[in-house]
Amino acid sequence: MTATLARLCLALCLTLSLPAWSQVPDYQHIELTDFATGDPARLAELDPDKPLYIKLWATWCQPCMQQMPHFEELQKRFGEQINFVAVNININERPGRIKSVISKFGLTMPVWLDKKGHLALALGLEGTPYSVLLNTRGETVYTTHESDAALDDVLAQLADGQPLPAVATGMIDAGQKAHLLAPWQQGEHLVFFSATWCDWYLEASRPNMAQRCKVVQQGLSELVQQLPDASWQGVVSHLWTDDKTLNDFVAQYQMTIPFLIDHHGVLFHEFGVRELPVLLKIRDGKVVATVDDFSSIAAIREQLATSR
Repeated sequence: MTATLARLCLALCLTLSLPAWSQVPDYQHIELTDFATGDPARLAELDPDKPLYIKLWATWCQPCMQQMPHFEELQKRFGEQINFVAVNININERPGRIKSVISKFGLTMPVWLDKKGHLALALGLEGTPYSVLLNTRGETVYTTHESDAALDDVLAQLADGQPLPAVATGMIDAGQKAHLLAPWQQGEHLVFFSATWCDWYLEASRPNMAQRCKVVQQGLSELVQQLPDASWQGVVSHLWTDDKTLNDFVAQYQMTIPFLIDHHGVLFHEFGVRELPVLLKIRDGKVVATVDDFSSIAAIREQLATSR
């Protein structure tokens, strides 16, 4: 046997000996957190012989709460044939709220936290609730924001072992991500992160958060005036947001700095934004200061001036 053939045989043997989890999509190896235990958890560790249902949700998401009874009903109906996981997106979230939701709806599937937003980015999350169904090959076969008969039908087909084909998803590749991050890799920037909906959507479920969003956004222009030489940029979450929504937001608060939508959630993910609103000082692609207390403009100026 020649040396080249021997190497080929060795490579083939190593490939065939790899465990099943090593052949699933990379995002299934993302480290999440088991809410019940605090331990690391990965989708790849679930039964590889079963399809997978991932539901991305938040406690302050009203449609999420409306869908929870149906979600638990589906778990009881298909849980023997399909892996179910409830993944909280961990934006403006509180552990006590998550615990209350689990108790209120009697959730019996695993509840995991996407603490850093890695999975949401990988799955192309555009808004919660978001259901993603995968076949046993790890391919996405269905996505939806609804919890209806169409979802039930796909789950029934997966539970029956039908080989459903893969569908297109909102995932982006490394090149697209690098392009979106490029403007922030050089120079110094003050970047204000918020959401077009945090002042009104959270009003019923999280009134204190909603009020904070209003107050901070109303006072942003005054802060900008105090730091006129800074390179300012506003960024809003891409969740439930389009160009018209952003334009209405800018007009409502009479924003004096440019704003953009964080398409795909790349900037939120890269700079670790999990609470809104927040102001980051970014230098050459690194966060050097985080402002989440907006009660004193003088204190903010001092914090930004002394950051290194």
